[in-house]
Amino acid sequence: MEPQRALQQSVTLNNGVSMPLLGLGTFRLRGLENLLLAVDAALECGYRSFDTAAVYRNEADLGHALRQLLPKYGLARSDIFITSKLSPADLGQGARDACLKSLAELGVEYLDLYLVHWPGKQGLRSDDARNQAAREESWKALEGLYQTGTIKALGVSNYTEAHLAQLIGSCSVPPAVLQVECHPRLPQTALLNWCNKNGVHLQAYSSLGCGDLLGDVEVCKVANMHGRTPSQVLLRWALQQGVGVIPKASAPTRIKENIKVWDFQLRKEEAELLEGGGSEKRYCWDPTGVA
Repeated sequence: MEPQRALQQSVTLNNGVSMPLLGLGTFRLRGLENLLLAVDAALECGYRSFDTAAVYRNEADLGHALRQLLPKYGLARSDIFITSKLSPADLGQGARDACLKSLAELGVEYLDLYLVHWPGKQGLRSDDARNQAAREESWKALEGLYQTGTIKALGVSNYTEAHLAQLIGSCSVPPAVLQVECHPRLPQTALLNWCNKNGVHLQAYSSLGCGDLLGDVEVCKVANMHGRTPSQVLLRWALQQGVGVIPKASAPTRIKENIKVWDFQLRKEEAELLEGGGSEKRYCWDPTGVA
């Protein structure tokens, strides 16, 4: 753990773009009324980063909510950071059009960050060598949008070290962000070290272990030590390592709870307690078998 990084609330990516370390995830958050409620609460308490994806099917509602609510808080488009992702169905030759569709759905002229959501193409077997070709074709198309300023930063999600090495070896624009499942029971130590060495920011999803870790005995013990909630402790664990987080929440009370993570510090032994003696558990998708 690095205490000197604990007070940082944003990270400068490898291309100079500044990104908030904490944002609102919107996976499974659908319906305009639900988005309006969540975005209103988020903007009110200081969130300035919002994460969506084509496969979430909520880009249009998120865009509408932001356009409606930004003026309420005296904010402009330039004050917020919007991330979206390329669907596995569009990996390959459909990448450029898919990104432009996301822009249209969100009603914005540019995306702050655009990620390749998955290293495999929908319809291909995981072990199909064409997955790599589709990734390379996608990246080349997205580099074109990056060069025109339509995408401010490019990144990937669910890539392994092998996928990243392939990308670095063939790209003109290196990835700025890697978004993966990461929490104390899947700390992604090797990936984090790779990212730190290669100038890629690691951003975590499923920081709460899909909710399973909220009732974990060790997590609750550390939370009680600090008079904090389990979710605050789990998010703080990542942030102290310089790892970004995008916790999904729909209830305003939970959204406001999740941002109150900047004023306490986990000790090394507490972090080790959270990590459960090295036993690892994956709650989401496993990309290790994708060629």
